[in-house]
Amino acid sequence: MALTFDAEHPSRSHCPPGVQEALLEELANRGLRATFFVQGRWAKAYPQTARAIAAAGHLIGNHSHYHARMSLLSDEGLRIDVVAAQEAIRTVLGADPRPWFRCPFGDGAADPRVLGALRELGYRDVNWDVDAADWDAERSPEQVAGDVLEGVAASGDEAIVLLHTWPATTRTILGPVIDQLDRSGVQFVALDDLPKLRS
Repeated sequence: MALTFDAEHPSRSHCPPGVQEALLEELANRGLRATFFVQGRWAKAYPQTARAIAAAGHLIGNHSHYHARMSLLSDEGLRIDVVAAQEAIRTVLGADPRPWFRCPFGDGAADPRVLGALRELGYRDVNWDVDAADWDAERSPEQVAGDVLEGVAASGDEAIVLLHTWPATTRTILGPVIDQLDRSGVQFVALDDLPKLRS
């Protein structure tokens, strides 16, 4: 299975400082490589944290520049947004995010126009199989952890889990969830090692 994290400006209140660093430490302590979809504007605002993600060897993807809904952008607006994020990620992280892209909110993931534009720019959209809504401040850590574990079990092999880098809940549940999945025999990989995405 693949743990993926959207690294973006938080849209909710439960985002204390230090969450991103704690997540990176948790992954490093377990020797795990994950995938981070980086918002270009976020990378420019937090370059030190963004560089730490790349320096730790995690796979880097593009999560747009402004976190706008892709289906609402014109063809030219979409191209400008994706390329702006790409350039910010290259400049700040020193990494080329292609071919990995994640549409903000998942919006555009089933839109042929959006997917065609992404292909022309060298990207493929990667959605998710499991979304435990860690972004929702109303959900307890127990609910989020339970949904991740149940979602992975229901999805089976090669599940892609969506998490975010800013909620305090994510910091709380990451270690225990990894431990429980590890005990059940799950192998953690980044997206570039996921067989279903190699074609």
